[in-house]
Amino acid sequence: MNATPTASETPKPSDSYVQSFARGLDVIRSFSASAPAQTLSEVAARTGLTRAGARRILLTLQTLGYVHSDGRLFQLTPRILDLGFAYLSSMPIWDLAEPMMETLVDRVHESCSAAVLDGLDVVYVLRVHTHKIMSTNLGVGSRLPAFWTSMGRVLLAALPEDELRARMATLPRERYTRHTVVDDAGLLDRVAEARAQGWCLVDQELEEGLISIAAPLRNRAGQTVAALNISGQANRTSAQAMQAQFLPVLLDTAQAISRTLGTRGR
Repeated sequence: MNATPTASETPKPSDSYVQSFARGLDVIRSFSASAPAQTLSEVAARTGLTRAGARRILLTLQTLGYVHSDGRLFQLTPRILDLGFAYLSSMPIWDLAEPMMETLVDRVHESCSAAVLDGLDVVYVLRVHTHKIMSTNLGVGSRLPAFWTSMGRVLLAALPEDELRARMATLPRERYTRHTVVDDAGLLDRVAEARAQGWCLVDQELEEGLISIAAPLRNRAGQTVAALNISGQANRTSAQAMQAQFLPVLLDTAQAISRTLGTRGR
């Protein structure tokens, strides 16, 4: 969902920009659920690299253990997870938050997640599942469009107005459901509402039947660094019932995590 830089915006090689490293990351990102295994030609096409350039990077990643090849197809190996977990392990908030989120799930019997903002997306960094089956299959590293999720709107609400509008200017518009708000005025109103009330509820805008409610997680300086949410199904719990029953305990948990985060000085 993130905007791709145009040719004129793409950073040029310099003392502070290593193009070969950037190309290596492009190769890693070319693998996805829709393309878990690729030929050399497919990687080159997806990344805009020459076959020779793509081959050098793939063989380097293979030597380091991040890529496996059967001689024709290339695939990422589990070692690639080390790159993501390096981020998670560098942020002790998630170790602190998980037991509190587990307690929250035990109380509300719905799934609970934590996410951070990355461009136009929210990225899930922690998720505690309930035992109920949900139609949304999300895990750590999953991305969702920030403007149409409760956590995303909470995180966007913490941005300066000029930065918020700049991100909106590059936002692809997609009507995910009949409830999806796509116009600028409507989206800005929803973000402003989240900012004013200190929480956000999104009712079936991203997926029919999916409702979520979110609150911010703040550091010692009062800055929003992440968001916490409870998600559920409309056929079990209405938006009104979710606000009445789940919002108080969600806010209590978010405040408890924020207090713990504050004592760590992060």
